[in-house]
Amino acid sequence: MSDNTPQNPGDTPGGYAPPPQQPGYAAPQPPAYAAPPAYGSAPQYPGQAPYGAAAPYPYAPQQKTNTLAIVSLVASLVGIVWILPFIGSLVGVITGHMSLNQLKTSGEKGRGLALAGTIVGWVGLAFTIIIGIAILVAILGFAAADRSGYGT
Repeated sequence: MSDNTPQNPGDTPGGYAPPPQQPGYAAPQPPAYAAPPAYGSAPQYPGQAPYGAAAPYPYAPQQKTNTLAIVSLVASLVGIVWILPFIGSLVGVITGHMSLNQLKTSGEKGRGLALAGTIVGWVGLAFTIIIGIAILVAILGFAAADRSGYGT
């Protein structure tokens, strides 16, 4: 072989060889999108319950409030504000004590309501008794004054 002839067919006389051919790259494909949700349904995200299904609670549900505690407070307030003070206050005291006994074992909420109903009920009963005694004393005082001749 002579000095001027290239050793490899791709070699050129100055020692420069073109770079080898790179494998061809495919054009990037657009991302595949899911079909849009049907009209009237909510879109779904990973980890989400289907629309209309119950989703798992992220935290514990709230506790139930004792019904007798609510009845106690309402009856006591009705007993103070409205016409039948003795009956409303008496119902408030009774249901308040019943509610406090239930709350010891049930684990429900409503202790504050039961206490408020019981206290307001006892205050209403006390006012009713004091007003009843005052009215009775006034009636007896007027009757005694009428018999003794005062006031004529």
